[in-house]
Amino acid sequence: MQSRLLLLGAPGGHCGAASRRVRLLLRQVLRGRPGGDGQRLEVRLVHAGAGADTGDTVNIGDVSYKLKMPKNPELVPQNYISEPLSQSVVQHLRWIMQKDLLGQDIFLIGPPGPLRRSIAMQYLELTKREVEYIALSRDTTETDLKQRREIRAGTAFYVDQCAVRAATEGRTLILEGLEKAERNVLPVLNNLLENREMQLEDGRCLMSAEHYDKLLKDHTKAELDAWKIVRVSENFRVIALGLPVPRYSGNPLDPPLRSRFQARDIYFLPFKDQLKLLYSVGTNVPAEKVSQLLSFATTLCSQESSTLGLPDFPLDSLPAAVQILDSFPMISIKHAIQRLYPYPILLGSEGKMAVEGVLKRFELQDSGSSVLPKEIVRVQRMTENRISQACVTVQVAGKEVTIKVPAGTRPLGQPCASDHFIQTLSHKQLLAEMMQSHMVKDICLIGGKGCGKTVIAKNFADTLGYNIEPIMLHQDMTARDLLQQRYTLPNGDTAWRSSPLVNAAVEGKLVLLDGIHRVNAGTLAVLQRLIHDRELSLYDGSRLLREDRYMRLKEELQLSDEQLQERSIFPIHPSFRIIALAEPPVIGSTAQQWLGPEFLTMFFFHYMKPLVKSEEIQVIEEMVPNIPQEALHKLLSFTHKLRETQDPTAQSLAASLSTRQLLRISRRLSQYPDENLHSAVTKACLSRFLPSLAKSALEKNLADAAIEVSTDDNLEPELENFKCEVVSGSLRIGAVSAPIYNAHEKMKVPDVLFYDNIQHMIVMEDMLKDFLLGEHLLLVGNQGVGKNKIVDRFLHLLNRPREYIQLHRDTTVQTLTLQPSVKDGLIVYEDSPLVKAVKLGHVLVVDEADKAPTNVTCILKTLVENGEMILADGRRIVANSANVNGRENVVVVHPDFRMIVLANRPGFPFLGNDFFGTLGDIFSCHAVDNPKPHSELEMLKKYGPNVPEPILQKLVAAFGELRSLADQGIINYPYSTREVVNIVKHLQKFPTEGLSSVVRNVFDFDSYNNDMKEILINTLHKYGIPIGAKPTNVHLAKELPLPEQTFMGYWTTGHARDGMQKLLCPAETHLIDIKGPVLINIQEYPIERHEERSVSFTEACASWRLPLDEMNLICDIATSHENEGNTLYVAACNPISLYFMNMTGKSGFFVDLFDIFPRMASGVWHPFVTVAPLGSPLKGQVILHEEQSNVILLLDTTGHTIRRLVIPLEEVISKRSSWWSKEEGETYKMCKEFSHKNWIVFYKEKGNSLTVLDVLEGRTHTISLPINLKTVFLVAEDKWLLVESKTNQKYLLTKLAHIESEDSGVCQLYVLKEELPSTGFGVTQEGEVSIPHKISRDQLSSKNLSSAVGQKIASPNRILSDENSYATIVVGFPDLMSPSEVYSWRRPTSLHKPSVTSTSFYGGKKKDGTPKQSNCATLLDTNQVVRILPPGEVPLKDIYPKDVNPPQTAGYIEVTDLQSKKLRYIPVPRSESLSPYTTWLSTISDTDALLAEWDKSGVVTVDMGGHVRLWETGLERLQRSLMEWRNMIGQGADRYMQITINRDSGEDVSSPKHGKEDPDNMPHVGGNTWAGGTGGRDTAGLGGKGGPYRLDAGHPVYQVSDAEKDAVPEEVKRAAREMGQRAFQQRLKEIQMSEYDAATYERFSSAVRRQVSSLRVILDNLQAKGKERQWLRHQATGELDDARIIEGLTGEKAIYKRRGELEPQLGSPQLKPKRLRLVVDVSGSMYRFNGVDGRLERSMEAVCMVMEAFENYEEKFKYDIIGHSGDGYNIRLVPVDKIPKDNKQRLEILKTMHAHSQFCMSGDHTLEGTKHAIKEVVKEEADEYFVIVLSDANLSRYGIHPTKFAQILTSDPQVNAFAIFIGSLGDQATRLQRTLPAGRSFIAMDTKDIPQILQQIFTSTMLSSV
Repeated sequence: MQSRLLLLGAPGGHCGAASRRVRLLLRQVLRGRPGGDGQRLEVRLVHAGAGADTGDTVNIGDVSYKLKMPKNPELVPQNYISEPLSQSVVQHLRWIMQKDLLGQDIFLIGPPGPLRRSIAMQYLELTKREVEYIALSRDTTETDLKQRREIRAGTAFYVDQCAVRAATEGRTLILEGLEKAERNVLPVLNNLLENREMQLEDGRCLMSAEHYDKLLKDHTKAELDAWKIVRVSENFRVIALGLPVPRYSGNPLDPPLRSRFQARDIYFLPFKDQLKLLYSVGTNVPAEKVSQLLSFATTLCSQESSTLGLPDFPLDSLPAAVQILDSFPMISIKHAIQRLYPYPILLGSEGKMAVEGVLKRFELQDSGSSVLPKEIVRVQRMTENRISQACVTVQVAGKEVTIKVPAGTRPLGQPCASDHFIQTLSHKQLLAEMMQSHMVKDICLIGGKGCGKTVIAKNFADTLGYNIEPIMLHQDMTARDLLQQRYTLPNGDTAWRSSPLVNAAVEGKLVLLDGIHRVNAGTLAVLQRLIHDRELSLYDGSRLLREDRYMRLKEELQLSDEQLQERSIFPIHPSFRIIALAEPPVIGSTAQQWLGPEFLTMFFFHYMKPLVKSEEIQVIEEMVPNIPQEALHKLLSFTHKLRETQDPTAQSLAASLSTRQLLRISRRLSQYPDENLHSAVTKACLSRFLPSLAKSALEKNLADAAIEVSTDDNLEPELENFKCEVVSGSLRIGAVSAPIYNAHEKMKVPDVLFYDNIQHMIVMEDMLKDFLLGEHLLLVGNQGVGKNKIVDRFLHLLNRPREYIQLHRDTTVQTLTLQPSVKDGLIVYEDSPLVKAVKLGHVLVVDEADKAPTNVTCILKTLVENGEMILADGRRIVANSANVNGRENVVVVHPDFRMIVLANRPGFPFLGNDFFGTLGDIFSCHAVDNPKPHSELEMLKKYGPNVPEPILQKLVAAFGELRSLADQGIINYPYSTREVVNIVKHLQKFPTEGLSSVVRNVFDFDSYNNDMKEILINTLHKYGIPIGAKPTNVHLAKELPLPEQTFMGYWTTGHARDGMQKLLCPAETHLIDIKGPVLINIQEYPIERHEERSVSFTEACASWRLPLDEMNLICDIATSHENEGNTLYVAACNPISLYFMNMTGKSGFFVDLFDIFPRMASGVWHPFVTVAPLGSPLKGQVILHEEQSNVILLLDTTGHTIRRLVIPLEEVISKRSSWWSKEEGETYKMCKEFSHKNWIVFYKEKGNSLTVLDVLEGRTHTISLPINLKTVFLVAEDKWLLVESKTNQKYLLTKLAHIESEDSGVCQLYVLKEELPSTGFGVTQEGEVSIPHKISRDQLSSKNLSSAVGQKIASPNRILSDENSYATIVVGFPDLMSPSEVYSWRRPTSLHKPSVTSTSFYGGKKKDGTPKQSNCATLLDTNQVVRILPPGEVPLKDIYPKDVNPPQTAGYIEVTDLQSKKLRYIPVPRSESLSPYTTWLSTISDTDALLAEWDKSGVVTVDMGGHVRLWETGLERLQRSLMEWRNMIGQGADRYMQITINRDSGEDVSSPKHGKEDPDNMPHVGGNTWAGGTGGRDTAGLGGKGGPYRLDAGHPVYQVSDAEKDAVPEEVKRAAREMGQRAFQQRLKEIQMSEYDAATYERFSSAVRRQVSSLRVILDNLQAKGKERQWLRHQATGELDDARIIEGLTGEKAIYKRRGELEPQLGSPQLKPKRLRLVVDVSGSMYRFNGVDGRLERSMEAVCMVMEAFENYEEKFKYDIIGHSGDGYNIRLVPVDKIPKDNKQRLEILKTMHAHSQFCMSGDHTLEGTKHAIKEVVKEEADEYFVIVLSDANLSRYGIHPTKFAQILTSDPQVNAFAIFIGSLGDQATRLQRTLPAGRSFIAMDTKDIPQILQQIFTSTMLSSV
């Protein structure tokens, strides 16, 4: 319908001002319009005669309205009617007029944007009605609508607010944003809307006009006034503007309220009206482009696009965009669209695709390269009619275009001329684009943290000569904080103070709204009108108008500025502009999607892309001139690699490496160029406290970028050369020095007890470096690591006064800055420590920063970054004094002001807020960790100088282990230094208390958590802290008497049978042939050393495992004693390998020699290797000798090399025969008694020569003998005992100590005769000659010898042991030539002699059956012979009581103690695994363990399972250890205690008594009455508790058992057990599960119990954290809200706040659950290899863990479990809707898995399964998506390239996909891991790790963001 607008006026008559205005307005409308067909709507103004105020009529079509003259014409809207009124608008106006005539209130509903408001205003302008406007927000209360109290001259008055004013004055009330108001605020208006009635606070009552007029007929006006009845004008109307709520976010309309309005849908203007409008704006733009643009926009507003989840396109901003295109017709339209609708950062990938599709559809995709403005060329000021403007020339596509833009009041700068601004291409371009937008609209600049938004905005402002007004927004900001706040005048009156934003609007500044993404959308609504229309109504009733509307008003009403100001009407300066700064919205997240449809209408958006690498380098190089180049390039390539990945973990790491942080690192590097880049990066990312996944990702990326850890990092510098000292007014810490501050306020300088330790000194040196660079510091660490101590010490050394502020949950912005209080009716503000520190230049220490809500702490950002902050009392903090220039109320930041913030690490279990995440990059971060063991020990020594050091070492070690467990997430609580220090302080003060009871002071917190308790006790026991042990638990071996010694006769030398005195043996010398050296790989592995005496005290003192595989056999062990350390060498022979470790150290080493030993023998080769460690100067070198092939290797363990020594002996043989025809069973032996002297003797069994190898000289000496050898004992360096084979005749060979080469000396061989003592009858009994097993190489001291033999004697001697005797001493041997006496302690039966031959399976060849190892050691210092015997050789009957079954053992250590003449048998626990090669085993040793001497009074055993144990056998040593052990337990617990009060009289109040004497002397047992009883307490007697003394009345003694006080009667225990059983059976019955099934399930469940419980603890805590209550404001009870103190003064009620459950935010979508899909491998290979490594069982455990951990959390975590195998890739094990509820159902699932993998086809579907899972899981709506794939995929076997798998894992950025590979063959898995993205793939080489890995994934990703 074509509309026609007529203006009918009385010709020639003197028109009223209003009609003149409408005529002007409508003149253009009439120009050039063709006459329509009769049906047209007209708006006409009918004039009713000259001079009459009223009587004009407005007709819209057929509806007419009679105008009235407004009382307050300045309240009538001006300049709203746009020139050509489009037909649709006229229709709306006609409808409004109808409703107006009916007296109905209306509700204009429609999409966001200014259209609804402008239609309402146009109507009011047309009908000349006064308007009361209020923008509702979530902070609106009923006082804002009805009446507010103000204090005037000490009395509170009520001031009417908008609704009441409108009602009484007959104005129209416009309520904008009904959906923003909190529920139950608007019903105040219900009655006013319906019946035009309202009861006011001051006692008046509003009454509708008709009712009032009726009353007036009967009563006078004075009467009604006395009754306080007020008439509501009949012209009062309400126009409400709102959004339809289900579609947009907000509160839905209250039904009673809704029913009182008439609604009209005001959708966007119709297409053709809009098009006409755009054509008129953009005359230079090609018409088809404009229509395409509009079509595009309309498409995006359609119903379909909203179902896709795309926010509406802001159609109302189109004219502004077309205006830009009009000035720049050449720039790309797509780009202009992105400014209105920044879809690349707003939408997810699907949304982006949709929008791109529509762009293509309307040919808006740029053809070639998009044309963008390049840079601003120049800026000139021009002033037209006192509006300051600038002409800006922008270069676009080679042309220069000049545009006019508003400018500020300062002189203009040149583009990019500021001194700190580095021009890069992208920044120039961004500024040019912003200049275009600035021409037409306000700007919102979006960019990540620390990318330079503020800098750009400042530079923009300087270019245009603006003054900047930065306003830091925070989440709790209310509408009042944005616009006006109340304060009190000096006389106590309340007044309103305009906020900086309002002042800036009036003065024409550029406002920076920093952090607009944080503010609640409901609060921002109050700015909509300011941004769209440049109008604002304030709380005190004043109005700000747009400049042109203000001028128009001035002309119309002929008023001056002053008069208008009296009526509180002010102009908004035409130059006023807003730039909002925001971080990009998080796509897909519910909470952080702040960029909604309403917001889109308010600004033009510019996205500040992160700098590209070259530009970033340019920026850094110009800002920091002398930075080391190589470091800079490494750093940037690393950062950009992180920024470009899709991986969320890497993204979050990149976030903490913003440009700002990189600049900080660079400044630091340029100042200290030798610093390590690795540590700088890890510091910036706080890698110490990252979850394990993120940490591994960081490490991997650093390694890829070739940023290495510096080598000297691991070595702690010594405290001596790392001092902190104060010399002549300057402080030096380490290498850094700083001048000492001259403090005025001495009492504020902290002073603290601080023990220097190296680690804290390093942190302080680091802090000082940053402090000198001018940084503010942030220290992050666990509790109790000394953050406060370090800071206080730091400030103490620097002599800086500090201000201290501690944050907590309830900290508000007010408490951080000013504390308001009321004094004599005035509001006074107290400066907080923050303001004081800023004023006086102190250091502000902010403690517990993570406890305060981040929205509070983020106000620190403006202070730190810009040095600006606005305080609640209107003062502002300003950084440089240059900005002050005469402004009042300014606090200048003192140049010495610094901030040091302390926070706990983010994440579980601290559950603080992520302070580091929000504000980390403005501070220089330092991670403070517990001191390293060495530093901690030094520090504890200072706290407890009298505490024995071993105890301190145990504590340090145990706590170190607990901390590493906490880092791995196995336990939740990170035990800290503070706890250890407290333990040590206690021990220092009460030295008699045992360590085990004192540590309970820390660990009793965990005593009710069984899993945790178990881990703790195991750890403490491992380090030998006997928690839970009783002093009586001493289990030492039982002592048996040693048989009497017997005199065995004499050994005489030199009398041969045939009278020959001695034989001479020639020797010859050769050089050794050395082959090598060859480098060899020595692997290090950690040692888990367990202290054995944790629960009870035994001879065993420590043990650890060698990483031995099951097949291997241990064949020899040796120890070497260098200075302090003992090194243990263990040789294994299948494959041949050597393990060695320092007995006290933390790590062992492993050398695999499989490839090195040649296989010499044919047939079955059972190599046997012996090992001989050499002494200094060849320390750390070992000789390895293989007996069958006689291969001798020299291994250098320090230099990692190996050499082969070839000695001539071999060559003789090889000449004689080739190796395969060599006769069987030749063995070569090595004698290593003197290997520590670097010489060794080799001989061949049944051979007739000895070869002496001198390793140092590199020679061999070969001695030829006349006899065939059986064994050789080196009893001294120059005297050797030889045993002839076959006859067992003993010989003594003496040689010159070192054979000189010239004289190839001669050795002498004596026959040794063993003579028996004469039996007295002259008969000499022939004894069988026995071969000694072991002869000592040194002698017993004369003291020991005397006590052994039982007579005082001093003589050379040797002690030996053989199969017939426990020990034998030969006195006088080998040095005295006279006959030596032999004393022996005989065994009752000799140790078994095996049958001489044992037929072997192989070729029936004969083999000597004696084992090769005799397992015997002589401990000369303790006078003991120690050996290991198999259980069969031990008198078990004597050791164990009759009814006790002896334990299973590897053997018994037999200790023959010649000092006390006792025998002890100590059982060696059996080894966990035994090699299946049993025959081979039996050739090595007859027990499953080998023994060697460990130190002077102990031995070491290594069993076949690789378990190393240290044993103390020496009695003195045992006694000493037992004392220490008992002291650690402490005696306190078992003593009976009494409370005594000592009076001065000296009398003791309560004392034990003697008791009554019983005349009959009957036995009394217990009862606390009789003296001389037994087993009672407090009375004298025997065996009782706590009596004063023992009194024996001759009765048998009844002992009160030690256990009495712990004992629980047996039947109680039994009852408890039965109760548990019954309940269990009942439960099984309920779920119909058999006991067998229950046991099966228990097997899986118990394996993951610990992980399940720790996951559930975390889940519970998260649940709690999510439920944390928020402040509810405007309450009638609670705590006083500081922000409403003035309301309290005026007497309002709702001035309190209290904590409560916050309603979910308006329209914030429901929190969706997280979605997890577990994809498990159930293929055949899982079943097949289950026997090898239990992989199927482990997967079942993992599944069990997921099912148990998420039980009852289904609403937060939805999971399902899918299997993949050769049968298919989508086998549903647990569908998402059928979560198993009880153990039976869970077991069914596990059974299904097992059965499936047993019976499925072979094949592998890992890839398909993963791909499908990732595609499927996204189909359901969820908060986050996780896919975890368990597979044993041997990808290469199926020819799948790992990169393909990597692609699939990262195919959908929404899905966090993880892969866990079950250890495959060789290094395949690790190779695979290298190709997969960091932190996304795990290798479980040991399947036990799978549950652990799952737990890691959950804690570091899922749970971190709940």
